[in-house]
Amino acid sequence: MARTHITDDDEGKQVVNDRGDQIGIVKEVRAGTAHIDPDPGLTDSLKSKLGWGDTDEDTYPLQENMIEDVTDSEVHVRSDM
Repeated sequence: MARTHITDDDEGKQVVNDRGDQIGIVKEVRAGTAHIDPDPGLTDSLKSKLGWGDTDEDTYPLQENMIEDVTDSEVHVRSDM
């Protein structure tokens, strides 16, 4: 069964669409909600992987109902959204 809930361990993972295209990274997880940076630079990616990410005006919440699956390296968003 696919995992669709987000945990703190998911920070820094790539967010991909149904075609496998990267659409952002999980910059921070707060209260079970992933906050996505749609255009991460190398610095943002590294900061997120180290747990140093903060949400800001350039991040967007990704609600659990929008998630198809969470793997070891990626968060897959639903194709019907």
